[in-house]
Amino acid sequence: MKLALGCDHGGYELKEKVKKHLIEKGHEVLDLGCYSTESVNYPVYGKAVGHAVVNKEADLGIVICGTGIGISIAANKVKGVRAALCMNTTMARLTKEHNNANVLAMGARMIGDVLALEIVDEFLTTEFQGGRHIERINMLED
Repeated sequence: MKLALGCDHGGYELKEKVKKHLIEKGHEVLDLGCYSTESVNYPVYGKAVGHAVVNKEADLGIVICGTGIGISIAANKVKGVRAALCMNTTMARLTKEHNNANVLAMGARMIGDVLALEIVDEFLTTEFQGGRHIERINMLED
């Protein structure tokens, strides 16, 4: 699977750990930045990941900032993106099953590294249930 990654300075260190984890699992990674802990503007990176997913340059996206809030808002500004901020594996599973989320958002200052990697794995291995959820997903596109 090809995954687009993006972060701001608050999420840089966790992004690097997630990137290493994904590569070790055999995934292809499109790293859209940022590339250090130097202060940057999160909307640039959230939108870049969103565009990569919508334009089919990546199958799914992962965005990370300090809380996960700002960068998820930025990603969701891209039409067709369904970014979900997840703080645990249950949220990651349910957002894929029910919302067919295509971008995972996490807050590096909110969760630990081990939990973050568990959330990533849950997000990537869970399938959309379809059924009654399809109508709801379609309503988001209006």
